[in-house]
Formats: sequence, structure tokens, C-alpha cells
Amino acid sequence: MTEYLILFAVVFAINLLPAFGPPTWSVIVLFGLSTDLPATGIVLVGALAAASGRFLLAHGFRLLSHHVSQRTKDNLAAARAAFERRKGHGIAALALFALSPVPSAQLFAAVGLANIRILPFTLAFFAGRLVSYSIYAGSAELVEEYTLGDTFRETLASPWGIGLQVVMIGMLVALARIPWERIFGPAEPRDERSDS
Repeated sequence: MTEYLILFAVVFAINLLPAFGPPTWSVIVLFGLSTDLPATGIVLVGALAAASGRFLLAHGFRLLSHHVSQRTKDNLAAARAAFERRKGHGIAALALFALSPVPSAQLFAAVGLANIRILPFTLAFFAGRLVSYSIYAGSAELVEEYTLGDTFRETLASPWGIGLQVVMIGMLVALARIPWERIFGPAEPRDERSDS
């Protein structure tokens, strides 16, 4: 039970990071190689911890959105309203969360900032992580020679990895700066979402 709690805590903490976190799959592989835990348990606990961390990260950015200028709030409301008008956008976004190799931290930050419902994205993310973590946990022996330290070092020092994180952060800043209200028109007033 202690090993599951440690796994949950580590994966949860990594998924609270808004950028430059080590890849969660490497922790899944590490636990697959260094413990006697069944792969199914590692995958379930890892996916639950990752989804919980991202859910909380999005809520943190939602709280942050209350402290931005009114102009930025109006822009984000217009972006949210345009997103919600087209159901196809929601389905595509859920697929992106479930299957994308793109860093998800900034995607969750954008969902939180724009005050889009968080729970559907979290559930799609959880489902996607069940699949990807199953693959990683199942192939742990194949990557045994590749050390966790190498993985962290490459993730944190790779020019491509750093570049992708910087681009994603830039896109998050752009989300708040683009005059969505001019592009899509003002959002209709609506009640604040209390759920996620």
C-alpha cells in the first residue's frame, strides 16, 4: 500500500507543475521495474494521480483568471463562448486531451483560464493515460537499460523539449492576449460554473 501512495504522490506532484515537469511515463516505467506492484495497479493509480493533478492545476489557473484585467476576462469569455458554440470543437479538444503527445499542463492551464468545464477534459485525459500508461507499464522491461536519470536529464535539457515547453507557454500567454472579443464578438453573460 505504501508503494501505491508513493506512486500517487510522485505522479500527482509532477502533474501539478505548469511546465518543465519530467514525463510521467518514466515514473510508471520506474515503478514497473523496481517494485512488485502489478502493472494494472500501477496504471490505475498513475492515471488517477495524473488526472487529479491536472484537474487541480486547471482549477488553480481558474482562480488565477479572477485576478486578470477585465479586458483579458472579456477576451477569455469570448474565446470560451466561441469554443462552446460548436460541439465539434469540444469533441476535437477532448480527443486532443486523450491522445495527444503535446504537453498537457498548458492545455489544462488554458481550460482553467478560459473557465471551460474541467471535468470532461480530465475524464478524457484519464482515459488516454490509461491507454498510454498501459503501454509503458507493459514495455517496462524493454526500456530497462534506459535509466530514469537519463530520461529526466533529456527532458529537462533537450533543446526540442525546452522549445516545445516555451512554445506551449507562449500559446497560453497568447490565449489571454488575443482580442477574441473582436474576432468572435462578446460572450453572452452566463452564470459562473461552480463545478468543474
